[in-house]
Amino acid sequence: MFEAAELNRKISREVYDEEVPRLRAELLRVQRELAKRADFKVIVLIAGVDKAGKGETMNLLNEWMDPRFLENNAFGRPTDEERERPYFWRFWRTLPAKGKIGIYCGSSWYSQPLLDRVYGRISGEALEASLVRIRNFEEELVHGGALILKFWLHLNKKAQKRRLRSLARDPETRWRVTERDKKNLKRYDRFCVAAEHALRATGTGGAPWRIVEGKDERYRSLTCGRALLAAIDRRLAETEVAPEAAPSTAAVVEPPVEAGLPTILSTVDLTQRLEKRPYKRRLEALQGRLNRLARTAYRRGVSTVIVMEGWDAGGKGGIIRRITPAIDARHYRVVPIAAPTDEERGHHYLWRFWRHLPRAGHTAIFDRSWYGRVLVERVERFATDAEWQRAYGEINDFEEQLVAHGTVVVKFWLHIDKEEQLARFKLREETPYKRYKITEEDYRNRERWDDYEVAVNEMVEKTSTAHAPWHLIAGNDKRFARVQAIETLCTALAARLGKKK
Repeated sequence: MFEAAELNRKISREVYDEEVPRLRAELLRVQRELAKRADFKVIVLIAGVDKAGKGETMNLLNEWMDPRFLENNAFGRPTDEERERPYFWRFWRTLPAKGKIGIYCGSSWYSQPLLDRVYGRISGEALEASLVRIRNFEEELVHGGALILKFWLHLNKKAQKRRLRSLARDPETRWRVTERDKKNLKRYDRFCVAAEHALRATGTGGAPWRIVEGKDERYRSLTCGRALLAAIDRRLAETEVAPEAAPSTAAVVEPPVEAGLPTILSTVDLTQRLEKRPYKRRLEALQGRLNRLARTAYRRGVSTVIVMEGWDAGGKGGIIRRITPAIDARHYRVVPIAAPTDEERGHHYLWRFWRHLPRAGHTAIFDRSWYGRVLVERVERFATDAEWQRAYGEINDFEEQLVAHGTVVVKFWLHIDKEEQLARFKLREETPYKRYKITEEDYRNRERWDDYEVAVNEMVEKTSTAHAPWHLIAGNDKRFARVQAIETLCTALAARLGKKK
């Protein structure tokens, strides 16, 4: 694979000096057009062997383009804050918004898996799993509208050795040669084998690799600049010819279950009740147990993510208000999810949820969640069929990363029937301090009950996994629902912490 980048290609000073002014003007043109339209983002990944010109290429792009619409990223060792979250958290939080260009130079989501494999810290199977995760990550970004350009800057072993020696001899550049560079040079062959495998495994139609010979600075610079210009120009032309269709108000597609057949929700026994006195006893005991478990989780650095979904007036808020008194207020956060803000609409739909992941030992309670993609966005046609159908796999991958990191993920669907919902709507209208909770939107959603039930059925079917199962809570009786939810949460925490009581 790398032989084509070892041909000693060169560009003369005359050709370079003649072309650079035109290239810079064109790059600024497409950058202004991208910022003006803001209908997609550009992610530029600059990777490669040591001393192949990665930093120089990033600096040159910053010199040639408007830095106001460029975001530069380079990663060193993970900080304490980053180590307390899943690996990809540090990358999600730095993604550029639509209309901007994000440059990731040197250290990126590829660096750690490659170096770990080269130094024998992980097996070939572990590297393969990391590459699958990377491919999924990039596919999610592409499906979210991102334009991804990945440059691999290459030097053969002799050229790399000469460059290191040249830098080391000059007192002004000696600082650029580190002990890690020397160690990596000894493992050059192993690095290239691992890198070639990684490039083949992750070079996709939506995020292909471009291997660029890094020996000649002028050749490297023009090649990367031309490729960036051509890719943005092509995307601008495509989006101008075929703009994104506006959301349709048509009815949801034919449901995947036949009318009259039972759904997953129909298996929930809504007749279950709990009287007031036993409710108070059980609630107090469960809150005490939850407090002990939460304190243990904090000491051990075990994070918890609680997902609260359900029908309007299903009792999500009531359950949250019974959970939070049992947890130290410094160690939890309730994250209410409404329609995305302008900033959030400029990113992939999962971006705003990655941002709110809790630190080690802390709890995040999501009042509504990423499942809006396959519920309200599906039913109300805010997402295309392809978008919400693709989201099942994206969500499963997201939750798998949380659990693999050690996070406890507990997902609740609060289920009530239509009669109970209507009764609660009426009570809210009659109670002054509850009136703010009821809107015309609630009644409009109620008219789509059957469509939502189909969507919930498929959501549970496709995203209730061994590592993050759904818990369907019978919610017609609020007392029963609250006890059932907290008991389920305690059971999940106890299993993760290895505690029986």
